[in-house]
Amino acid sequence: MNSMTHEAPARAGAADGLYRAVWRWHFYAGLLVLPFLIWLAITGGLYVFKAEIDGFFHRELKTVPVARGSMRPHGEVVAAALAAHPGRLLKYTPASAATDSAEVGIATAQGEQLAVFVDPYCAAVLGALSDRGTVAWTIRRLHSLKYFGPVARGAIEIAGGWAILLVLTGIYLWWPRGRSGGVLSVRGRPRQRVFWRDLHAVTGLVVGGALAFLAFTGMPWSVLWGAKVNQWANGHNFGYPAGVRVQVPMSTQRLGDQAPTAWSLEQARLPRSAPDGHEDHAGHGAPPQPAAAAASPQAIGLDAAIAIVEGLGIARGYTISPPRGPTGVYTASVYPDDLSQQRVINLDQYSGRRLIDMRYADYGPLGRWLEWGINVHMGQEFGVLNKVVLVVVCLAIVLLCVSAGLMWWKRRPAGGLGVPPMPADRRALRAVVALLAVGGVVFPLVGASLLLMLLLDALLVQGHQRPAGAA
Repeated sequence: MNSMTHEAPARAGAADGLYRAVWRWHFYAGLLVLPFLIWLAITGGLYVFKAEIDGFFHRELKTVPVARGSMRPHGEVVAAALAAHPGRLLKYTPASAATDSAEVGIATAQGEQLAVFVDPYCAAVLGALSDRGTVAWTIRRLHSLKYFGPVARGAIEIAGGWAILLVLTGIYLWWPRGRSGGVLSVRGRPRQRVFWRDLHAVTGLVVGGALAFLAFTGMPWSVLWGAKVNQWANGHNFGYPAGVRVQVPMSTQRLGDQAPTAWSLEQARLPRSAPDGHEDHAGHGAPPQPAAAAASPQAIGLDAAIAIVEGLGIARGYTISPPRGPTGVYTASVYPDDLSQQRVINLDQYSGRRLIDMRYADYGPLGRWLEWGINVHMGQEFGVLNKVVLVVVCLAIVLLCVSAGLMWWKRRPAGGLGVPPMPADRRALRAVVALLAVGGVVFPLVGASLLLMLLLDALLVQGHQRPAGAA
């Protein structure tokens, strides 16, 4: 009986120590990432309405009056854009609807990349912006901190990884343990700390899964983890997702450098055109034999290439890029909201022969799963419902962060940081750190930030703080 009397307090003490250890690291993670989460939620919630935002701010460039007669040949539309802004054609997006303008991507002689908008019915130039210079693209670059360089993007990657760990530790802290208040209901009034504690806990319960999903599906764009996973997923098949079969000669040019593309295809290598008319199915990148000077090959024109890809049934809204160099190819790509219509078509620039025709269904399981997650993350997979849910989640994330800040402010001692006390038994703290280190291995930048936080905690906090329950 005496041993049982001692075991109960020991178990209670161990549980309390673990709770305090989890609370301590939940606090540190929140302190690190809450400002970033608010930033990501606000900019992400705005970007969900990218089409509506650009339609409002760039209406005079992106739309034309109601259809009046036939559209001009595509070559004439491109020629008009090049006459207004001399340079080299990079890409061309035909009008996808009767009231849409055509968009011509140009590299000018001064090294600037422009998007020139042209009325497809009369080939009149409507105006130009810098490439990806629309308001929606600006919001997207702000969302990823791409404006501020790789160090800032690394901070976003750290925030995304810690957000996942925040959700996991938050679920542990929320767990009822015999409580009823603050589990599914909010107690107290806004002037009381318990109100903000309960609001934070209940909001976290409702949106925690969505926050973890958004954090993980945002990782493919991250500066380190995303690049390495892309390499790992696609590195052994000329940069194509497992499942895509490439059986034509390949160049060293990358799809991501030439045309708009999905994450899974950023490193995909382009096939080669055959200027001598010979098809080498075994060479896979071996240079073709030089053609005789008298039989100089003639490339097909843009209108002919467009007629071929449209004849193959590519979805509207596609972009086509011209060949670069004598072995380059025409590349038509489209990434609409409907994943099943994602497609990339490469044509031999001389014969118009289809070299690669790749769809979402051709990807391997990993590629399909990642692209589906990205599509949901961007609010494109389930129509209006997807957008509404994302906006609600983004607002809830802001509420989650604000309630955490107010809860901390109300418990923070005057002149102190208010770090939750260490558990009396340091083994609980070490156990939690070991579990967090697993996440640090999966996400290396998170692991580096964990080491830094451990160092700062040891140097600046632990020496000035008594363990909970210490005499």
